[in-house]
Amino acid sequence: MRHIVRTIVDYALPPRCPGCGLVVDDDRQFCLSCWSSLTFLDGPACSLCSIPLPAALPGPVTCGACLAAPPPFDGAPSAVAYGPVARTVALRLKYGRRVGHARLMAQLMARPLGKLADAEPVLLVPVPLHRWRLWSRGFNQAALVADELTRLTGIPHDHDLLLRIKATKALRGQGRRERERIVAGAFALGNGAKERAAGRHLVLIDDVHASGATLRAAARALRRSGAARVSALSWARVFPDALMTSNIFDFARVDSDMMDERMTG
Repeated sequence: MRHIVRTIVDYALPPRCPGCGLVVDDDRQFCLSCWSSLTFLDGPACSLCSIPLPAALPGPVTCGACLAAPPPFDGAPSAVAYGPVARTVALRLKYGRRVGHARLMAQLMARPLGKLADAEPVLLVPVPLHRWRLWSRGFNQAALVADELTRLTGIPHDHDLLLRIKATKALRGQGRRERERIVAGAFALGNGAKERAAGRHLVLIDDVHASGATLRAAARALRRSGAARVSALSWARVFPDALMTSNIFDFARVDSDMMDERMTG
């Protein structure tokens, strides 16, 4: 019966590529063109910020930017580089209410999550929305992805460990220092967070990592929990067009919360 029902549903509503809408063989499957256009971030990277490095070197390597100003997290990998297909998937989840895309994103994020796992027990912590944003949108896309990662890997999540206590304006068009100022103090620990975080490796979950201002602010709040380690994991990582010397990226025009752009298709 299940096979018959699936056949009827696929005939009436055939599965489509989440990147371009082309009919494909199965749900949450990219067409060949969209799959080929994705850049998977599984090469050598900085041990702190996870910026890709040009070549693999023995032992952990830290990029010039992190040597100058270490981030508050121990690794921040992403599944893919931000591009047209990755952007479409993220926006259709975030604004188009294609909640099934959360499972697709989690499937590709599970591999870098596995590399983050170490001796400490891991706990997934989705980057929270302020209650006004949550009420207007109806869901937190990072929480949906965390739920799917738990389902796929068995690693538990905690939606209430971190709270967003300050509603912040859009970061688009702001310089690095201004973005850091806007998100400063935006996050706080939830009730009982220190007890639940003690001895754990906390992994922040988000959809897109651009300038990283939001992730850094969230990680600083989590560090006050007494956790053993704090890392970050996202679906897509935004890279500027030009790579400066010493592996320092120019993030001046990148918004860590993405543009407030609607996509309903």
